[in-house]
Amino acid sequence: MEHTPARPPGRPPAHTRAYVVLLLGLLGMAFSGIFVSLAGAPGAVAGFYRMGVATALLVVPFGRGIARDGRPARRETLIAILAGLFFAGDLFFWNTGILISGATNPTLMGNTAPIWVGLGAMLFFGERPGRLFWVGLAVAIGGAAVILGVDALNDVGLGTFFGILSGMFYGGYFLVVQRSRQRLNTLTSFWLSAAGSAVALALIARVLGQPLTGYSPRAYLYLIALGLFVQVGGQMAVAYALGYLPASLVSPTLLLQPVLTGLLAVPILGEQLSAVQIIGGAAVLAGIYVVHRSRTDLTRPTASAVEAGEEPPGQLIEAGQLAPGVVGQDAGDDVRAEAVE
Repeated sequence: MEHTPARPPGRPPAHTRAYVVLLLGLLGMAFSGIFVSLAGAPGAVAGFYRMGVATALLVVPFGRGIARDGRPARRETLIAILAGLFFAGDLFFWNTGILISGATNPTLMGNTAPIWVGLGAMLFFGERPGRLFWVGLAVAIGGAAVILGVDALNDVGLGTFFGILSGMFYGGYFLVVQRSRQRLNTLTSFWLSAAGSAVALALIARVLGQPLTGYSPRAYLYLIALGLFVQVGGQMAVAYALGYLPASLVSPTLLLQPVLTGLLAVPILGEQLSAVQIIGGAAVLAGIYVVHRSRTDLTRPTASAVEAGEEPPGQLIEAGQLAPGVVGQDAGDDVRAEAVE
């Protein structure tokens, strides 16, 4: 008769630890827009430091992995770098939008990535979304239109529009990952994508005449915090949680990230949201959740398919924006999209 090994005294169960880690990661990522705003550095520069710090912190583990497993195939490497280029576009527009409109609304609009993934999958890959997808799309667009209209009246609509563009670019990242069939482990994919993003953002900053140096010591602290607490700590926390918790639970939990950013922005940045903007934001989040559920149902295998021995695809995580490479391939999942900004 088998006996389950006893848990060490005083140590919480794995699922409890996963909940705690997920919430801490969620809190860290909620500070992303706050750090960008407090640093005050141009969008490409803030993005460069976020990805550059993460790349530097993980270069030793990445090198050890290459020494152990060998160099990745050229095709998989290029796909990971391409994903990083899309993520660079996401960060550039999102960070720039924050400097124009504040942290809350661009962060909310950046979370529309699941909508663009669904539309892109339909246009490029022939997927047929169900009625629920279109309902969620209509609700989200209605909420976004309300927020964009209010911001336009306040002369900050461009920043919110940049948030929408950031969501589009992150949707492009998802589409690359979705069809790449890459066989890189999580760390290798993460590092290659982050390095590609850092190089792209440095080039964008150079073209736009945005200096990478010359900022105040406090600004550098915020920029380093972006890489340390958001890109590495927050994203790895979500990756850890996905190893113990179902994606159907993690995904809606990540929708709280723009909510937390908005709550933090009130006392820290002095931002204020009108009742109309709050209603519009709630509509956007509700629409994103409905879109996510519709695409989760679309990717769920039928009973006959499972009986035939087909490998079911992994759950679809599309709430928020998860950083490049944090996908569950080490566990054998074909994760279609994971999102955390």
